[in-house]
Amino acid sequence: MARTQHRSAEANSITEGVIWKQLLIFFFPILLGTFFQQLYNTADAMIVGKYVGKEALAAVGGTTGVLINLLVGFFVGLSSGATVLISQHFGARRDQAVSDTVHTAAAMALLGGLIITVLGLIFSPALLRLMGTPADVMDYSVTYIRIYFGGVIFSLIYNIGTGILRAIGDSRRPLYFLVASCMTNIVLDVVLVLGFDMGVAGAALATVFSQMVSAVLVVLTLTRSQRSYQLQLRKIRLHMNLLSGILRIGLPAGLQSVLYSLSNVIIQASVNGFGTDTVAAWTAYGKLDGLFWMTVSAFGVAITTFVGQNFGARRFDRMKRSVWVCLGMAVIATVILSGVLLTCGEFLYRAFADDENVIRLGMDILRLLVPFYGTYLCIEILSGAVRGTGDSLVPTLMTLFGVCLMRVVWLWGVAPRFGSLDMVLICYPITWTLTSALFLVYYLRGRWLKRSMRKFGMDDA
Repeated sequence: MARTQHRSAEANSITEGVIWKQLLIFFFPILLGTFFQQLYNTADAMIVGKYVGKEALAAVGGTTGVLINLLVGFFVGLSSGATVLISQHFGARRDQAVSDTVHTAAAMALLGGLIITVLGLIFSPALLRLMGTPADVMDYSVTYIRIYFGGVIFSLIYNIGTGILRAIGDSRRPLYFLVASCMTNIVLDVVLVLGFDMGVAGAALATVFSQMVSAVLVVLTLTRSQRSYQLQLRKIRLHMNLLSGILRIGLPAGLQSVLYSLSNVIIQASVNGFGTDTVAAWTAYGKLDGLFWMTVSAFGVAITTFVGQNFGARRFDRMKRSVWVCLGMAVIATVILSGVLLTCGEFLYRAFADDENVIRLGMDILRLLVPFYGTYLCIEILSGAVRGTGDSLVPTLMTLFGVCLMRVVWLWGVAPRFGSLDMVLICYPITWTLTSALFLVYYLRGRWLKRSMRKFGMDDA
């Protein structure tokens, strides 16, 4: 009886209470966690940019980042299917289904880690060359990406583990794990890059070891839990009936991540053609730009979990209200953040590079893109909401057309006629605006909810 009461209280943080307060309580640990994740990536870029050179900066965050996101992003999207199922079953209080989904997700992390390691080690150098990576950046890029993929399994284990915790409403412990990981990375960056003069290899090793720390912490937390989401190593296996549900939800999300990354690969290849200074400026901008993406993605994670648990608990009115509350908070956060970046951008750039041309190019990029951040919000919030109910295919198709396909058309059909960096990068706000409009229409029509209810075994209401 005590266990039932405790669990009920645990679920109340999402299925009951004042929506905006509960969203913020859940959101801020996710935001801070993403901040620390961004911080240790930024620490790599800052240290190698300042003490190794702009070629190393271009390699660590620019050319390698899009390939890492291509492979790792697919798995993270795929595993989101497990997060959605766990949140739904947890909201519906189906303990056995929660446990089986947890162990299926753990098996996916181990299998996915092996596959991505092999693919990354074999194909990354060839893909870097195909992207037109500048010759003075190539050796740095190959060194970094090979070390990273050698330890990528720790990143997958961490992402699966934190996805499980967030699915049941726990966003605080993932934050603690990321703080420990971030501190480890920064210390090792200083020791390996500066102390042992290991350059890009030192930055890559620091990243791998820091991810190992976070993976160990999340596994220990799950194995020591006494609740339905406890991880028991001997029970790790693929439950095929649940795997099909995970794939139904997660595969479209994984493919969407791949499509995003492929379009970014094309953009990166276009940026590479403008030379090392532009690649370094684009890399530094990506670190500042990460402040926006970590904020909006935290709102996306929060609303997916909120919708998933309230959907499972059949609290549909609360579920719908939470979507608009979350969107409103995302708008306010975006306005504030955009103002900070536009005001302090040049000062922030100097943390990454001393080269005046790199800073000038970076400010040009920032002034072009930051004012359009708000056009992306409906994509993140509304797609997160409908995925929380298990509807994943249609959002992926809309993203395929509105973001990925239209970017490729622009980059191959329009931008080359002008030959300027601005005409390459303007594809971002154009495709954000188009896809946000598609999501808004799809969400307001509401057919996605009835379809998800039928799939989850509910009667139409």
